[in-house]
Amino acid sequence: MDKVRPAAGRGDPYANPELFNWLDSLEGAPDWLGPGETEAERENWSEWQRRGNHFFALAGATLPGLVLAFAIAVLGRTLADLPNEVLGVTKTPLSPILVAILLGLVVRNTIGLPSVFEAGLALSLKRILRVGVALLGIRLSLAAAGAISLVALPIVFGCIAMALFFVTRLGKLVGLPPRLTTLIAVGTAICGNSAIVAMAPTIEATDDEVSYAVGCITLFGLIALMVHPFLAHSLFGGDPTLAGLFLGTAIHDTAQVAGAGLVYVAQFGTPETLDVATITKLQRNMFMLAVIPLMAFTSQRRQPNASLVAQVRAAIPFFVLGFLAMSLVRTVGDLGDEAFGLLDRSTWTALISSTTTTATWCLTIAMAAVGLGTSFSRLKGLGLRPIGVGFAAATLVGATSYVLVSFFGPYALS
Repeated sequence: MDKVRPAAGRGDPYANPELFNWLDSLEGAPDWLGPGETEAERENWSEWQRRGNHFFALAGATLPGLVLAFAIAVLGRTLADLPNEVLGVTKTPLSPILVAILLGLVVRNTIGLPSVFEAGLALSLKRILRVGVALLGIRLSLAAAGAISLVALPIVFGCIAMALFFVTRLGKLVGLPPRLTTLIAVGTAICGNSAIVAMAPTIEATDDEVSYAVGCITLFGLIALMVHPFLAHSLFGGDPTLAGLFLGTAIHDTAQVAGAGLVYVAQFGTPETLDVATITKLQRNMFMLAVIPLMAFTSQRRQPNASLVAQVRAAIPFFVLGFLAMSLVRTVGDLGDEAFGLLDRSTWTALISSTTTTATWCLTIAMAAVGLGTSFSRLKGLGLRPIGVGFAAATLVGATSYVLVSFFGPYALS
């Protein structure tokens, strides 16, 4: 007699193909919960719920990169201090900033950087760096900042003029596209990648030209970050003010100048070098407001248009205003027996110290992001002519800075 088999239909529970997908799950707890809310539920949200969800999503996108940059910054500081603890020496040639950058470079150029980290690293370079620079203003009163700016002005002006005049002509001589030459000149002269990004739309530069210019500035600025602190110490006999003037005018990008200043402080113990370098660099940044319209005009865009006006407005380095605001806070706080009539001197001094420490950490995190964002494979594709012009530009600005600092620097010491 044949066995009776259950029909494969609705009456047969074993015919459901989804049955076996749940055999290893806990009862009542599916493997994947799915989205917390449907589109229909989102449509019924109030405004505060939408805003909260937006910031929640923003945190989820940026936290991985921020945590990675912070972890590398902490590891950099730990490894830099390790020889002191192990060998018992008082000072090693390792700097936390350099170690953090090198660690970032190793990670990026060995195992690569997954896209999940990109948003947080971009935030580190665009926001946290600027917060760090602005907080450094607490170290100086407005009078001290103004005195440094007065001495730095002719040096800054001379370096910018030399870069814009000679680099544009050198690019033409070697057959480099005019727009690419302009971007390299502006990036070298003023403030690195920020100037390139602000300048590009006004001269209708292509994406490739922007990438090439950014690559040149990144490459030689990174080299200068690692070399110039020691070079400045040697050239100027360890004078912290002259070294700061040199770092602030000879290195391209704001992040690179801040990093070089921190390296100098870590190696030679002169915090005033970072102050002078920062103020000098911020003064260079302000020249964007004049140079971008000038270069757009000389690039045969004779009449300012809405695009140019918008780009100049976007190029305003508002973190410079933040630096000045913190200097104003320091100036007012130093008046009288109590800061703002509320804080005693010891509390005010401790607050200045903690703010400075916060600024240093912000800059260290940004430097870790610099290393993580530098891909050697991309730099290989630049070609010899852009690299040659970039190298010549960096060398020219460095030499000009040395000559002008040697001439005008002594006035800062008198």
